[in-house]
Amino acid sequence: MANFYTDNKALKLHLQHPLMQKIVSLKERDFADADKFDYAPVDFADAMDNYERVLEIVGELCGTTIAENAEGVDHEGPKVENGRVTYASGTQQNLDACRKAGLMGMSMPRRFGGLTFPITPYIMAADIVSRADTGFENLWGLQDCAETLYEFGSEDQRERYIPRVCEGETMSMDLTEPDAGSDLQSVMLKATEMPDGSWRLNGVKRFITNGDADIHLVLARSESGTKDGRGLSMFIYDKRQGGVDVRRIENKLGIKGSPTCELVYKNAKAELCGSRRLGLIKYVMALMNGARLGIAAQSVGVSEIAYREADAYARDRKQFGKAIIEFPAVREILATMKAKLDASRCLLYETSRYVDIYKAYEDIARERSLTPEERQEMKLYNKLADACTPLAKGLTSEYCNQNAYDCIQIHGGSGFMKDYACERVYRDARITSIYEGTTQLQVVAAIRHVLTGTYAQLVEGYQQMEVAPELMTQKKMLDVMFGKYQEAVEAVKAVNETEYTDFMARRLVEMAGDCVMGYLLVTDASRNLTSEDAAVKEAAEELVKSAKVYVNLGMADVARNSAFIATVKPADMAEYQG
Repeated sequence: MANFYTDNKALKLHLQHPLMQKIVSLKERDFADADKFDYAPVDFADAMDNYERVLEIVGELCGTTIAENAEGVDHEGPKVENGRVTYASGTQQNLDACRKAGLMGMSMPRRFGGLTFPITPYIMAADIVSRADTGFENLWGLQDCAETLYEFGSEDQRERYIPRVCEGETMSMDLTEPDAGSDLQSVMLKATEMPDGSWRLNGVKRFITNGDADIHLVLARSESGTKDGRGLSMFIYDKRQGGVDVRRIENKLGIKGSPTCELVYKNAKAELCGSRRLGLIKYVMALMNGARLGIAAQSVGVSEIAYREADAYARDRKQFGKAIIEFPAVREILATMKAKLDASRCLLYETSRYVDIYKAYEDIARERSLTPEERQEMKLYNKLADACTPLAKGLTSEYCNQNAYDCIQIHGGSGFMKDYACERVYRDARITSIYEGTTQLQVVAAIRHVLTGTYAQLVEGYQQMEVAPELMTQKKMLDVMFGKYQEAVEAVKAVNETEYTDFMARRLVEMAGDCVMGYLLVTDASRNLTSEDAAVKEAAEELVKSAKVYVNLGMADVARNSAFIATVKPADMAEYQG
């Protein structure tokens, strides 16, 4: 019986990171819930055991149900009738199974019916679900909207809505409109306050994932006469109230099981979440960062299934009297896919740990004043999370697209047919580098941290960590890469022209990613090579192989990008204009 957690030893390696001790302590408030809930952990070991048990349930459900339904869901897809969405039969089975297993609202507090999971094991579950069915992760994972509701809603709103999510109701975030895609400042859905203090919403939303969800977070224009982000607020819409119809479901390339809807709001009753005017400036930015971490997890899950499908086919397919995996050209593709997968996963969980720590401090601050040391630590981890989130979303989604492409290439002509899963994986992968902010927008968010030195600060920390003898060569190569990266950054900064910086931004961010992920592979592998846990040690040995392959790739990429920056001057930018 397939279990997508236990068959992937890398997950356990990342779950056992040293920072988990701190994360669990902060999240569990020194295990204060142990006296209130019989399923709450009593100590760190108990908490970690809980995470593993739940992840095993997720893994079993994914291996035996969700993955088995994926092909049927892709063919059937959702339907819309009389303004309502009906999921594909396999999707409904998946949701019912998740509800029955108690896997909804994992990260929500126990007092609302959740499991009080940190972000890291929750993201690990998203990684596993995405491997099983990329589109289904959108339905299950959008419960992350509850994080935003919990963070910015009133206690009354938390008590009314979050238990419903934990019981299995779904959520959506209604942001995009026909004339407001990436430019959310242009949102025009009208919010009108009524004499009783409630609000009415009117207008159209487009490209809304799971748009017929039970509970919606809606970005709308509350301040008449405004045209920018300062006139936008966030609202909670409850489907039970009526007033919103699904006009149509988009006919998409991939993630067919996830209904992407166009919604019509007609005097839909809603309530304000948080304060007026902060909808985009504060709340949606927080919501988007959480969603981007989720897409990074989705991308890693896609890379995982792409690699596994390619590896299995290469071992089975015979040509010229032997399995094609024996050919160097095929082995090189597979090794590169695995290196990109492992590098992506290292960055994903590094980012999730940073998010865990600063979010835990923010939550504690709602209960008491933080000490100066705690405030300083919260600020540091917030900065690191802010830097790593666009890097993770941007680069892991690009890698998953590359891995899906290579998966088909390994399959040859068979990969172009619908007989194999890789065709679906390829279609599903494409959206990851588009939604929740395109790769170009992730570059815009990341370049600030290139210029201010956040990524350099990260790398300098990694340079102080112990490195296993078998990876010392890679450590030296990374030091050379980092030097070239710093030279390139200084060269661009020296020009001191905004347009030139924007022109070179993607290359600088790619170089930063090459360095960060390379060091993470080396340090994560080194830390776990002496583990007493056989599974973790085996995973570390796999990371050693991936580190060697990835650093070779990184050296070439950094050399290419640094050469481009050294060669192309501001005057040359005219050649790139249409």
